[in-house]
Amino acid sequence: MKTKTAMITIAGRPNVGKSTLTNYLVGEKIAIVSNKPQTTRNRICGIVTKDDTQFVFVDTPGFHKAKTKLGDYMVNTVRESIADVDATVLVVEPIASVGTQEQMLLEQLSAQKCPVILAINKIDTVEKDILLEVIAAYSAVFEFASIIPISACTGDGVEELLHECRKYAQEGPFLFPEDLTTDQPERQVMAEIIREKLLWCLDREIPHGTAVEITKFSERDSGIIDMDATIYCEKASHKGIIIGKHGDMLKKISSMARIDCEKFMGTKVFLTTWVKVKESWRDSDFLIRNFGYSE
Repeated sequence: MKTKTAMITIAGRPNVGKSTLTNYLVGEKIAIVSNKPQTTRNRICGIVTKDDTQFVFVDTPGFHKAKTKLGDYMVNTVRESIADVDATVLVVEPIASVGTQEQMLLEQLSAQKCPVILAINKIDTVEKDILLEVIAAYSAVFEFASIIPISACTGDGVEELLHECRKYAQEGPFLFPEDLTTDQPERQVMAEIIREKLLWCLDREIPHGTAVEITKFSERDSGIIDMDATIYCEKASHKGIIIGKHGDMLKKISSMARIDCEKFMGTKVFLTTWVKVKESWRDSDFLIRNFGYSE
């Protein structure tokens, strides 16, 4: 059987649903999601193998104006991820005007001369008339290969999007084993799951100033996994909030994370967490690399 592969970047501004779409396409949670912008920091590959075609979907951080060195890294990750791929899926919200971030992304995509599929997400939240206005607004500024309305939450239009992506598959061997769903190491997935719970449980700037490092990851003969994680934050006052009164907040975060870690690993996980302060780590090249945000 001749096989084909398609490298597809999923790009867009923060919080438009790129990670939710990646997870839906893959069929399991490999990218964390939250109701806060700039949730995704790293480039994450979601792998979908169907019959003779393997799709490698590259989920990217939201394209935004960087304010820290970590922000610079995230924006550079987007720029690099839209180069040398077979196509890009630009995910936008159903708003009938093209935002500044979308215009900047389209300028870069135009320079790459790569096919761009416009995926208008969250169609379950608007009326059809609004959707037509959104299509008209984007069609006026860029020549898209196709425009597909979708809902990454309900799955509406996602199969059509996958069918469109299949057009850009190139003949060649699969890049990954057929049963693999992501290129991320298990340690990285576990760290991201814990960081997701920080984003859900904490307010304001605190969760954006956190990083998670897995310091122990070992499997017993019985298959049970023992895992130690250190949560880093930027201020001593933030540490107290993360731990909470009598340790209640840290217990809540750890309990929520453990449930998702067990779902991903398919086995029982014993999770131990600590909290440490690393002031201004988001502006430290060394610490950014140390926490796994490297080119």
